[in-house]
Formats: sequence, structure tokens, C-alpha cells
Amino acid sequence: MRAPNIVTAPNVDPEENLERMRKGELYYAFVPDLIAERKRHFGMSEEGDDAQLTDLPIVEVPVKMDYGYNVKLGKGVYVNSNSTWIDTCEISVGERTLIGPNCSFYSGTHPLDPTIRNGTRGPESGKPITIGEDCWLGGNSTILPGVTIGKGSTVGAGSVVTKDVPPYHCVAGNPARIIRKIEVAGADDSGGEEVGADEAEASGAGAGDNEGEGVQVLAGEDAPTV
Repeated sequence: MRAPNIVTAPNVDPEENLERMRKGELYYAFVPDLIAERKRHFGMSEEGDDAQLTDLPIVEVPVKMDYGYNVKLGKGVYVNSNSTWIDTCEISVGERTLIGPNCSFYSGTHPLDPTIRNGTRGPESGKPITIGEDCWLGGNSTILPGVTIGKGSTVGAGSVVTKDVPPYHCVAGNPARIIRKIEVAGADDSGGEEVGADEAEASGAGAGDNEGEGVQVLAGEDAPTV
């Protein structure tokens, strides 16, 4: 296995960053001191002060996967605890995507006809799931077979995603429906609120090339909870 690349953490004052976190303001969670605090809290490391941020995916335990080898995670992906991956078919997650706690990905399915389904003795099938780069999935989201979530999109907490989500859109609900477009920082579009690149990153809003499509920003109070 290749050695991970060490990623430069944002240059922020640790005390100020911690205070911003406590106040519910925009802060950076993936800096060495806060990574170390989380590790110490769960007894994961005796050397938490040496915590480093790498470009490898981070998957918090516990995690449940049927096979594991059908789950493909890109660089910088973060998966919070208690995720479930029914990886009958491939489940791929693009770079820098954030996944909240208790999220489930179901690529497997069963026949509707109970005589064919036949409990554990019948056949199963599945469809792949594709999550694009720079997405954000709120806690307790469920992604069903065959779904593709486009780059830079956000899924509200507790949503059940049954259909494809276009790039740079926010969806929420059961079944999930489009709530709004997401404006990428710096996009030339008069229809939304602009934020700086660092603010967009800290708030979880996706950033990237939107191929000329105008989108609308998720400000802090509008963003689905992780």
C-alpha cells in the first residue's frame, strides 16, 4: 500500500479555531489539535498530539460492509461513524466528499415476487451507487440502488435518495426532492449569495467547476445538518 501524502492543514490559530467551534461559528475540524482531541477522547492513540491529516480516506468505526472490495473511496473522503455499505455492486465515493453519521448505502435489491425472493434461498441483484466529488451527505441519509449523486451536491439529514441528483443541488426528504441549487464560491451569478473559498469549505458547501451552470449557495443556517 502506498504511503499517504501529508496534507497541509489550514493555517489557523488553534485557540481561536476552538472558540469558533464552541460558538457554533465556521471553524476547521481537520487540524492536528482537534484530530488529536478526537483520538484521545475515544482512546484511539497514545500519541494523539502527533496526529496528521493525510489524503487517504478517513472512515470512523464502527462500520459495516458486506464485502468491502466493492467500496471505492476517493482521496480526502471522510465517513463518520455507524455507516452501512451493502456493496453487492460497486459503491464509489468521489474525492473530498463528507458523509455524516449513520448513513447507509444499499446497492443490493431483491425480487418483488415473494415466491422468487424465497427468503435466504432466492436470488438477489443490485445496481451500482456513484457519489461524485465534493458532496456532503447529512447524518442518517440512505442511498438506494442505482443512484448517482452529482459533483458538489448536498443531501439533507435523514433523507432517502431514490433517484439521481444533478451536480450542485441540495436535496432533502423521503423521498429526497430538490430543494435548491448550490452556488459555488466566486460564480458569476446574481441569483445567490457569495462566500469566500475558506467559508465555503468550512461550511461543507461543494466547490469546483460547475461547467457554466448558475447555482445558489447554502449559507450556514440553510445547510442540512450532518
